Amino acid sequence: MENNPAIIDQFLDHYWLSTGASHNTLSAYRSDLKIFSKWLNHPLESVEDTIINDYFKYRSLNPATQARILTCLGTFYNYLVATKIIAINPTEKLHQPKQGQKLPTFLNINEVESLLDAPDEKTGFGMRDRAMLELLYSCGLRVSELVNLECHNLNLNEEYIRIHGKGNKERILPMGEVAMDYLTIYEKKSRPFLLKNGQNNAYFLSNRGAGMSRQNFFYIIKSYAVKAGIDKPLSPHTLRHAFATHLVQQGADLRSVQLMLGHSDISTTQIYTHIQNTQLKSQHRKHHPRG
Repeated sequence: MENNPAIIDQFLDHYWLSTGASHNTLSAYRSDLKIFSKWLNHPLESVEDTIINDYFKYRSLNPATQARILTCLGTFYNYLVATKIIAINPTEKLHQPKQGQKLPTFLNINEVESLLDAPDEKTGFGMRDRAMLELLYSCGLRVSELVNLECHNLNLNEEYIRIHGKGNKERILPMGEVAMDYLTIYEKKSRPFLLKNGQNNAYFLSNRGAGMSRQNFFYIIKSYAVKAGIDKPLSPHTLRHAFATHLVQQGADLRSVQLMLGHSDISTTQIYTHIQNTQLKSQHRKHHPRG
């Protein structure tokens, strides 16, 4: 039991070095392993598949959470096998729970425009927020990619942005003209005001002149959703979904959308065709005389 924290740390160090996993992934894995270790109350090396099944029964987890934890445990025990601490991965015989496909919250074009129009562009903060929202929607960025941008990542003259995504994989994306217009305004009028005569490589700055945090931007976008009258559960990721969905609706091929989103597997991108099909069915039921 005493060795559990140490072996968890060793695993996470190895996992970060070998995959370049994000801080959020590492934090989630640490939390899952700590909770499992506390329930287990004996060394993590001494685990069988039946014990893991008992753990899932004890916690009564929904399929999505169980799948996430099972992936974490599987990766952890693969590490123990690779380092010859154990001989067999106890998760090998376990199967991922069946999950119904949950479609993400979807904003139509009018809702997106209302959200983008919500910031007060007469203020320095409003200019910044409008630029962030426009860039998020223009490029389909993850919120971590947005807030971690540094000045050298953007080239407004060449009209591209350089992103370091999951696993530190790099992708170069084009920026829409509207987004570039607002970024130019932000750079000239808002960022110098927020910088407060200091120095900071972070591109988007908070009211303290430091880099914008994920949590701060989450609250910002939620407040603008209320102001825009959008009555849907909304987060920064919602604009990433809107970006992909609107591209597919306008005829973009899935492979291109996959590359722009930074998905490693095209099956992840295929959810946006399901959103489009769901909308088509809804329109058919609503407007067809025999719908």
